[in-house]
Amino acid sequence: MSSSEVGRQYAGARSGRAMSRWLPPPALLGFVLLLVVMFGLSYAVGRAVGPVAPAMHGTGAGSGSGGGDGGGMGGMDMDHGSGG
Repeated sequence: MSSSEVGRQYAGARSGRAMSRWLPPPALLGFVLLLVVMFGLSYAVGRAVGPVAPAMHGTGAGSGSGGGDGGGMGGMDMDHGSGG
């Protein structure tokens, strides 16, 4: 075996070791894969089921009215925690 062959074998082993050093642990890869699969499944179920409250509208925060009716809680006693 010549010195150039030994040098190539050493370089190949060293680059392979350096490459494996930069890979994340298999458990981390498995966890990320599990997250991706769970997100995909939840997205698919959400698309199949549809909106939870189709009649619900936005709060209209951009209207600048500043007032409101308490979010539809008319008739509720709001004196909780007043101490007397």
